[in-house]
Amino acid sequence: MLEKAASLPVDEVFLDLEDSVAPLAKDEARANVVRALREIDYGSRAVVVRINDATTRWAYQDVVQVVTDAGDALDCLMLPKASNAGHVVWLDLLLGQVEQQVGLPVGRIGIEAQIEDAEGLVHVDDIAAASPRLETLIYGPADFAASLQRPTLTVGELSQDYPGDSSHYILMRILVAARAHGLQAIDGPYGSIHDVDGYARSAQRAAALGYDGKWVLHPGQVDAANRAFTPTVEQYDKAELILEAYDHHTSAAGGRVGAVMLGDEMIDEASRKMALPVAARGRAAGLKRTTHFTLTGSAG
Repeated sequence: MLEKAASLPVDEVFLDLEDSVAPLAKDEARANVVRALREIDYGSRAVVVRINDATTRWAYQDVVQVVTDAGDALDCLMLPKASNAGHVVWLDLLLGQVEQQVGLPVGRIGIEAQIEDAEGLVHVDDIAAASPRLETLIYGPADFAASLQRPTLTVGELSQDYPGDSSHYILMRILVAARAHGLQAIDGPYGSIHDVDGYARSAQRAAALGYDGKWVLHPGQVDAANRAFTPTVEQYDKAELILEAYDHHTSAAGGRVGAVMLGDEMIDEASRKMALPVAARGRAAGLKRTTHFTLTGSAG
């Protein structure tokens, strides 16, 4: 699987030392992760290692061994079960010490923090502000369900017994904290790997809220994830039209107008801001435009 990940159409690959590794296999797993980092070319994908959580006896050695032996092949460390800002500060300090020891630029390796329990959500703003290395907040639905004592046994499932979205508040709280501190927000796993329709519904929910992506546990989930977080051609066209129209009308040649009509809609500076992430995602996905802005304000 470590080799297969290098061929999948994903933005990030993370190698796990935490929940997927039995306690008696931690040392062997570290060696396997270092070997993969040294031997496998993951191309342009971000490469991340999830260490054990800061309260365990394995976390310190995870950081020391992985960064010492393969830190130059690493983009970030993922910190699970980040329950307070102190956990992130600990990792930041230790990373800096190891980077200095092995001659890596201090601060080069980023941090991704998983919010996985009630305490972590209560402190999510402090966590988001805890380190300049922090790049991403990640929702961990399995441990969070356990923390809340929810009556569920499938990771990431959408409850059929609750008249609404039982994770909506958690997802929004993490998203708001992430955006307030300039971070990415990522939805966690969906455990029923052969239920692609269920995964797609979960991914579409996260994308609709504004999340940047969602974990995949199996290659069969990749296409559904990419569809969920890629705008449609119609959405992409509209975003680019808004950006072009606003750029023209606010210019001297366009009359220096701040609010104008584009078709049946009024657009202004807020519209431009709304269009930016949609256009960026469409460009990143390689979408091709089918319409273009004209001086009459129509699409052609």
